[in-house]
Amino acid sequence: MAKTPAVSLIFVWFTLILALCLQVMPLAEGWQVYRPEWIGLMLIYWCMRTPDRVGVFHGFVIGILLDLIEGTALGQHALILSLLAFLCALVYPRFRAYSLVQQSVLVLVLLGLVQLVEQWLRTLTGDFSIHLSFLIPSLISAVLWPWWSTMLKALEQRLASV
Repeated sequence: MAKTPAVSLIFVWFTLILALCLQVMPLAEGWQVYRPEWIGLMLIYWCMRTPDRVGVFHGFVIGILLDLIEGTALGQHALILSLLAFLCALVYPRFRAYSLVQQSVLVLVLLGLVQLVEQWLRTLTGDFSIHLSFLIPSLISAVLWPWWSTMLKALEQRLASV
């Protein structure tokens, strides 16, 4: 990745913060349901790319920041993103052997599971929804996965050569 671990860790945190900004960027009312899970995509990418450096701690910190920005119950997103990083650690050996299409299906499953847990937590806090539209971001994120991972690998290689 980069020449020193400090530079690569700075790049990882920069991309996670960028994904956080994309996640909370305001959209028109009708388009919010179609927003990809930018933080989930970035966390999955880094957990699969550098599992020794990025993991549950990173998911927890970004989740706490997301909780503070969105004003949700403190720890809700931290729990969800920590769970996502843990699930990534479980499937890491298989994920690396898959093609981009198979990885997209696995991203759909991982983000779908996390979305189900998030919806369950929302029902506990009183924000109840009966329709399955909360799974649309997982589907859109899975469709974006091949482009997203290819773009980040190219960017990572370009920064490493500088």
